[in-house]
Amino acid sequence: MVASKKQAAEKRGAALAKKGQAKPAKKDAKSKGRFQVVKDFFSGVKTELKKVHWPTRRETMVYTGVVLTAVTLVAVIIWILDSILSRGLALIIG
Repeated sequence: MVASKKQAAEKRGAALAKKGQAKPAKKDAKSKGRFQVVKDFFSGVKTELKKVHWPTRRETMVYTGVVLTAVTLVAVIIWILDSILSRGLALIIG
């Protein structure tokens, strides 16, 4: 029932837009006080933070280990390639 009411409201809005009649404007940030805008912002932040999946301590440790291993592996590969290219350049230049 809720979805059908929402769809009906959207259809009415589209019909009004076709006829050249605009939907009533919502309050924008300028009409609200600065304090209310800041309060709304932090309220939204709080709501979004409740939706976040926070990892457990074990998951955090595992993810940290994976990242450190990957960074170390890439650093070693770059070091090896740098050493090879440096020696090759030293042979070419003399």
